[in-house]
Amino acid sequence: MAVKQKTIAKSVSISGVGLHTGKKCTLTFHPAPENHGFKFRRVDIDGQPVIDADVDNVVDTARGTTLEQNGARVYTTEHVLAAVMGSDLDNVMIDLDAPEVPIMDGSSWPFMTALEAAGIQEQNADRYIFELKENLTFEDPVKKVEMLAVPQDAFRVTVMVDYNSDLLGTQHASIYNLGEFRDSIAKCRTFVFLHELEALIQHNLIKGGDVDNAIVLIDKPISDETLNHLRKVFNKPDVEVKGRGVLNNLQLHFYNEPARHKLLDIVGDLALVGAYMNVHVLAARPGHAGNVAFGKKLKQLIKEDKAKKQEPKFNPEAPALFDTREIMKILPHRQPFLFVDKIIELTPTYVVGVKNITMSEFWTQGHFPDEPIFPGVLQVEAMAQTGGILCLKTVPDPENYQTYFLKIESVKFKQKVVPGDTCVFKLELLTPIRRGLCHMKGTTYVNNKVASEAEMLAQIVKVRGIEQKKTEPAAV
Repeated sequence: MAVKQKTIAKSVSISGVGLHTGKKCTLTFHPAPENHGFKFRRVDIDGQPVIDADVDNVVDTARGTTLEQNGARVYTTEHVLAAVMGSDLDNVMIDLDAPEVPIMDGSSWPFMTALEAAGIQEQNADRYIFELKENLTFEDPVKKVEMLAVPQDAFRVTVMVDYNSDLLGTQHASIYNLGEFRDSIAKCRTFVFLHELEALIQHNLIKGGDVDNAIVLIDKPISDETLNHLRKVFNKPDVEVKGRGVLNNLQLHFYNEPARHKLLDIVGDLALVGAYMNVHVLAARPGHAGNVAFGKKLKQLIKEDKAKKQEPKFNPEAPALFDTREIMKILPHRQPFLFVDKIIELTPTYVVGVKNITMSEFWTQGHFPDEPIFPGVLQVEAMAQTGGILCLKTVPDPENYQTYFLKIESVKFKQKVVPGDTCVFKLELLTPIRRGLCHMKGTTYVNNKVASEAEMLAQIVKVRGIEQKKTEPAAV
């Protein structure tokens, strides 16, 4: 049963400071139309540039996941994106009046509660859900990061972290589906070891850092001098260490809250893939850089899956709009160099032609004698002839015109074509025809699967006589 896309019912705002920039920020969630996805909008910049929440827009993962597009950046996006995914939403516009998402308490919980207050609105369009077909792996041997995705009937995540610390040791966390995110993961806060915190403070980073928006873990003895320095930096005279290794005696939500927060980061970073996925992600020692690299591999699989689902379904047996005799009234080509048997579709922007491949073709004798294969160059020629019909039908007297190649590029061959196959050629305009120039994308299908494709630029030229100058472009 198809799942419908969702957005929020009304706009809602939340304010705080950025962890690293220390700048105050008001973040506003807005409802968005179907197929909009997640986007950020910098309303504090002229033109209000929009940044797509897309893994290809990631420009930095050093201290959070930073996105950049249209000359604008958004810092520390992972917690809010995890909240949007964990709220089961598809389309949201997120306005910011500062460069960094507010850190709040270091978790996704404040964002989730704001989204819950806004309410959920179901939309008409179906949600695309990616179904993984085979295992996908990623490894960073330097950082000792290992990630694996396996087919699953829901979005499941299992995380293992090992910080080589007596305080934390090895921790695990998991969810069996996104429905568990709210109660099991959303409240889990970011964490930092004290020695890392001191280094960040010395480099004038985490300007918005506070003992209230992170779990500060102490795995080494702390001196009174260091403790007094922290009290001054955070303006918290009551900061102290009570219990084992947690600054200010902070009460953890879960014994394995650090591992759960790493799982939260994975959900937020994989939101940048742009689709809900039925996969089980297993991650060992994950971080933002590994999450993003793994997300790019998943996005490529999703891109291929969407392209496959969007492939047109042609019927080569469809009645001809133009048969061979009518085609020859338009094109100058003749046997054995006419590679279009009929045209079955023709619109102002695309044309579809058909050719049956037989053993009587002239090239079968030499390409190759023991295994005849329709040459790739002839597949390109056949696409060009089909496209020539689209171009020449734009003039009132096509018999007085010819089309010539100016450029062919991005040629790819996906499968071999042999006698017995029926080729369907679809040529579509990439730009409107201007000054006789036709920029087309051509695709050859066999059994509704792509066999070859190319982009080509051709020019419609009025015939000036029998003899053509040697300097003219090659004829299609």
